[in-house]
Amino acid sequence: MDLDEGPKKKPNIVIGESLDDISVAELEQRIMALDAEINRLRGEIAKKQASKAVAASLFKI
Repeated sequence: MDLDEGPKKKPNIVIGESLDDISVAELEQRIMALDAEINRLRGEIAKKQASKAVAASLFKI
């Protein structure tokens, strides 16, 4: 068995690329992936803001 036979990784989404040759199903998958990434980023922002608020209250910044 070749190591190259494993599951192939999907290509990264490129912001601004032409969408002409992409199916509706793939566009919907991209939307779901981007929504998940947006939610992940918002969660990270919330964690960082909470940490900053705790530090500010401790150090009276």
